Amino acid sequence: MRGQTETGRWRGGDGVAAWWVAVVALQLGHSLSRARAGLLESNPGLAYNFYQSSCPSAESIVRSVTWAQVAADPALPARLLRLHFHDCFVKGCDASILLDNAQSEKTAAPNLSVGGYEAIDAIKAQVEKACPGVVSCADIVALAARDAVSYQFGASLWQVETGRRDGGAPSLASDALGALPSPFAGFGGLLAGFASRGLNLTDLVALSGAHTIGVASCSSVTPRLYQGNATSVDPLLDSAYARALMSSCPNPSPASATVGLDGGSPARFDSGFYARVRQGQGTLASDAALAQNAAAAQLMADLSTPASFYAAFSMSMKKMGRVDVLTGTNGQIRKQCRQINTS
Repeated sequence: MRGQTETGRWRGGDGVAAWWVAVVALQLGHSLSRARAGLLESNPGLAYNFYQSSCPSAESIVRSVTWAQVAADPALPARLLRLHFHDCFVKGCDASILLDNAQSEKTAAPNLSVGGYEAIDAIKAQVEKACPGVVSCADIVALAARDAVSYQFGASLWQVETGRRDGGAPSLASDALGALPSPFAGFGGLLAGFASRGLNLTDLVALSGAHTIGVASCSSVTPRLYQGNATSVDPLLDSAYARALMSSCPNPSPASATVGLDGGSPARFDSGFYARVRQGQGTLASDAALAQNAAAAQLMADLSTPASFYAAFSMSMKKMGRVDVLTGTNGQIRKQCRQINTS
């Protein structure tokens, strides 16, 4: 993409960043007028700038720490985005995935490859120094996901409502079983899973666009490539792309082996993912499943331009960030994100 450094950060300073965000905001307005990805109608008690009086530096601290960490680790945006998703889809956006109690949520099989916990710890430590006991870990997870993705643009890609509180009960691995979409899921299963969280078809397609960055374990991909010891390629896979996947994920693959979710630009948050999925180059079976449904395929075509994708993604992230939140006097504000307050 023109105007970017090798790390993906836009050149041109705040003027370029402000221009790009303005374009996205304009597209967001058009999307709202078409009512294609509207917000949940009920406001669960969240607000913009929730900490304006109680901790006015909160969001700037989150952004500065997150950006410093992303500068040192370009893989972090995908990890923090996935952390937020996995938190919200299990018991709601309550930071339960961060807890380290015995047999906690993070020990469930779908969460074993989730990362970014140390980044949240670092952010929480700095926020606590400025405003002890004020800012929830759940809000930090939501803000850090936004800020990590936004690093390449030099400005926030979407607004985050805040005011979430943290879960006050131990999390359990059993809570995550069946709650998170499987990389092998078909279209019907994906749509039902999203619907159970109050999210619709547009949200499913828009949030699947998060796979424009990050990696998948080869164990999530090899069933599409091999059957036993023989090659048996999923017919939905483009043949050339299947060969590329086989190169990255041989049979058998090491347990730690990974492959990019987006074969074209896995380190850049962009809309090219959709075109590649429609061309049979979706890495996961669950991504390929979207192209098999006419309505979802049309949505992917509609979101294939950057501004359309960023606008729809922004709205769907806001919806996801409202799922079963704790607000008001519910829950607690954890002193440490990995453990429940005992006093």
